[in-house]
Formats: sequence, C-alpha cells, structure tokens
Amino acid sequence: MQKIIHIDADCFFAAIEMRDDPSLADRPFAVGGSAEGRGVLTTCNYPAREYGVRSAMPTAQAYRLCPELLVMPVNIPKYRGVSAQMLDIFERFTDQIEPLSLDEAFLDVTEVTDFAGSASRIAEAIRSTVRTELGITVSAGVSVNKFIAKVASDWHKPDGLKVVPPEEVDSFAAALGIRAIPGVGPVTAEKLNRMGFKTCADLRRADPLKLKRRFGSFSQTLLERAHGQDRRRINTQRIRKSVSVEHTYSNDLANGDPCLGKLPGLLKELRQRIEKADLSGRIRKAYVKIKFNDFSTTTVERVGTAVTLEDYRELLVEGLARKELPVRLLGLGARLDPGLPERYEQLPLRIENRIL
Repeated sequence: MQKIIHIDADCFFAAIEMRDDPSLADRPFAVGGSAEGRGVLTTCNYPAREYGVRSAMPTAQAYRLCPELLVMPVNIPKYRGVSAQMLDIFERFTDQIEPLSLDEAFLDVTEVTDFAGSASRIAEAIRSTVRTELGITVSAGVSVNKFIAKVASDWHKPDGLKVVPPEEVDSFAAALGIRAIPGVGPVTAEKLNRMGFKTCADLRRADPLKLKRRFGSFSQTLLERAHGQDRRRINTQRIRKSVSVEHTYSNDLANGDPCLGKLPGLLKELRQRIEKADLSGRIRKAYVKIKFNDFSTTTVERVGTAVTLEDYRELLVEGLARKELPVRLLGLGARLDPGLPERYEQLPLRIENRIL
C-alpha cells in the first residue's frame, strides 16, 4: 500500500514577502498585478481573506472589498529560488517526488525507513524543516493515494497536517462534496447537481452507463474518486541537478574546528544518498553551504572539486572565513551533469509512418 504525502505551501508568494518584511504580516496584503492594468491577484495573506479577497481575483475587485489592501508586484525569480530550496528539503526524505507547481508537490514515502517508516512523522519533519530553514509554513496531507492526500492537505490550513489512514479513506471520501474531485469545476458540478449528485456518497449510487453517456471517459474517474480510489503513481520524470545533505544544529557551532569536525559525518550521509540514487557517475563538482547565526547563508563551490573529505575541507574553510560568526547550519552537496530524467523511457521514433 502506498504512503503519499502532499505538501502545499501556505499563501506561498505572500508568505515569502511577509518573511522578508514582517510588517506585512498583520495587514491585508496580496501579490499580483495592478488594478490599472486589469491585473489579478496571485495570492493573498489570511488577513486579506477575511475581507473576501481571494487568489485569481481581479485586483480592482479586491480593492473594492478591502480598500486598505496592499498589493505588491510578483517577483518570480525570488519565488523560484525558495521553491528550489523547498525541493532540496524534500529530497532529504525521498527521491520519489512529483512537483506540481512552485508551491506544492507529491512525495511517495512508501519505501522510506526513516522515522520507523511513519508517513505522518516524515510529513511533520518536513514541515518543521521548511519552517526552520525557509521561514515559511506548509500544510500536509497524508494518505494512501494522491487524491486523498491532496484533499487532506487543505483540511487544516494554514500550517496544518491531516492524516487519513487506510481504514478511514472510504468514509472520508464519502463525505466530500463533488467539487473536491479534480476536474469538477462549476459547470460540471452544476450538471452533477441536476442529476442529484452533491456529495461523493451520492455519486457512488450513480448508474455507470448514464454517467458515461453524460461525461464520457471522465465518468470512470468520477466513480473512482467518489470511492476514494486513485491508481496514479508519482511521476518523477525530471532531471535532477544536485544532491545534498544539511543539518541545522540546536546549538550554534563555533566558527572553525567544531564545524570542520562535522565533515566526516555529513560526508558519510551524502555518499549514502549518492549511492542510493545511483548518481556517482554524474557528479560535476562539490559545494558547501553555511548558515551563520545571523541567518545569512553562503555557498562555496569550485570546478574540479569532488566528493572527498579534502575538497570539502578546503571549501568549508573558505566559507567560514567570509564571516567570523557562529554557525547554525552546515550542508554538503554535489552538482550533477545533466542526464536522462529519472524513470526515463525511450519512445519510438516515427519517420514517414515507419517506427524505428
């Protein structure tokens, strides 16, 4: 049986801006386009939502609902950077990851043995790590498939965790409204409502043939989701660019030998991760990451370096010299040469109607 986690960042773009400017946290705030340019909001914080402001709402309409709303322009490069950091955190727990957007992803932790194999404890560890290292919060849903996990991640937002164990999937799904099913928008929902279906429990009583005549092949998905079923697997078809490990220490390390003393343990963990993912043939260079106790971060990397204790020692010494401050986080990593996406499958090449 699968163990799936869905991670969804809370008001992601707005959360990053509030992290960088804490004065925004207690006032209605959103990220999006200007009202003059007929712009729309990409996201808003929870104080703004109390006025009825929502993502994808025209900015002019949002101002009518909340005249004191502050709207900042979208800064995609910044948000992509934080998204990449979040993905790096996910990779410390599993390599079975399916990013859905900058702020959400599915993780398959079925084979993970950390935390005694407990998916809920893994999800809690991920949430804690994101909060500590990135200064934002994420919500998580944990269950046996993607559909239930994704619905669950929205259950206790913001900064929440919802676990739906196998024995509760059937009753959990039955109580859901039909709009919880992906692909059921306002138009489809209205059609289903006219047929007498408002909840997944209602939909379970549908005549499959009538449903198929009305909705075609989508009818099968409707029936499966109504029963809490989802056979989709995690899609990991992406090119991995790096592999890393890092530790945040409960007590700051003195700058110097105490940091160097952590290298052997970190390197052992990194090599285990490289071996597990079969990445040794793709290593291009090594790098170290240091976060000082003032929360500033520096990364040192150099072409020609390898995953050796000597090279990491040189990189770490260089990085520690940049600030004479104690250290709260150390990380070791390796940049990878581009390779085939994980789970790559060669497709047949068609030329002049012939398959080669």
